[in-house]
Amino acid sequence: MTETADELSTPLGQKTERGKRRFRLPFSAMQALAVLLGLFLVAFVTIALFTDNPLGGEPVAHIALRKPEAADAKHAMAAPGHADPAAKSAPKEAAGGENKTVTIIDGSSGKRQDVVIGGDAADKTEAGATPAAVMAGIDPRLLEKSRYGMIPAAADGLKPFTVYAADADRAKAAKMPVVAIVVGGLGVGAAKTADAIMKLPPAVTLAFTPYGADPTKLAERARAQRHEILLQVPMEPFDYPDNDPGPQTLLTSLPPEQNIDRLYWHLSRFQGYAGIANFMGARFVATDAVMQPIIREAAKRGLGYLDDGSTPRSVASSLAAGQAMPFAKADFAIDAVPTSAEIDRTLIKLETLAKERGLAIGVASALPISIERIAAWIKTLDSRGIMLVPLTTAMLKSKSG
Repeated sequence: MTETADELSTPLGQKTERGKRRFRLPFSAMQALAVLLGLFLVAFVTIALFTDNPLGGEPVAHIALRKPEAADAKHAMAAPGHADPAAKSAPKEAAGGENKTVTIIDGSSGKRQDVVIGGDAADKTEAGATPAAVMAGIDPRLLEKSRYGMIPAAADGLKPFTVYAADADRAKAAKMPVVAIVVGGLGVGAAKTADAIMKLPPAVTLAFTPYGADPTKLAERARAQRHEILLQVPMEPFDYPDNDPGPQTLLTSLPPEQNIDRLYWHLSRFQGYAGIANFMGARFVATDAVMQPIIREAAKRGLGYLDDGSTPRSVASSLAAGQAMPFAKADFAIDAVPTSAEIDRTLIKLETLAKERGLAIGVASALPISIERIAAWIKTLDSRGIMLVPLTTAMLKSKSG
């Protein structure tokens, strides 16, 4: 055994402690981190390329469930003989409603938007009466139970289209040029929805999307201000899923029964609407095979249909005619260019068309500038010999020729 120089120079009888050698890794910490990041990237790319996910474009939903309040638990445990009389008359769902947060993720930009959906209408379980069923002015005969909640139905010779149509002087409307304006995209964003409800006259029809924290409350408020309301149904655009209307969108890739099921989800979100309208959906409304069952189902339930006019290839007009369904197609998107000058210019076009044809229909979003310019323009209509009417009145005039 070879001895070191230290051992040879050490006095006899004394031992020295050998220097401890440090263990060193064959690579640095930065190199290790780079290797781990590389492995993660390889795994991510592998999953993205080789995982078969036919619904990869569908939005991701994060559900936040809220436990019942203590008072609710006490209610549930109470003996039948001591139950609160008020609780007996209230709908079962009113006590056990839950809030759900749906995160909509834009497929192209990755932008996330959280939408809180309240009530049991979002559940995919058998449900009884929803809060929409107790909205003021809702006829219980025009409600039918679905697994998502109550949805509109025609019964006893009554239809939602006629029962929930706004009041209008139809005899007068038949004799003079009329304009109908539909402001859509409401329900998500309480402030802009409240502005549309309060700042626009009752003859303006308001269209609500099925999303939002409390669509029932906002729809009820609109009807309390004598606005006629519509339900906008999200449908597949050409650039889906990069451009995603939201959860439960009707898709051309789904079978008819699945699209009908999604339609029921939308129909259950609130009540009191006279008809439905497409929300986006340029691809869907141009595809006869998937559009026909939706029009047939809506017509059977006594609803009208508004085509927003965004695509000339829409088959909605011919399909609605085949079902003798009240129908209208928008002539202009009033705020396609959301500036004061362009909105005013489009309103003049709408006015001119009404004088030439006797009827014109415009659609707009609830942008502050849109509400401001439309409200100012409406005040001048009487002096120009034009009558502002709800959409249902315009539909009936169009049908009568």
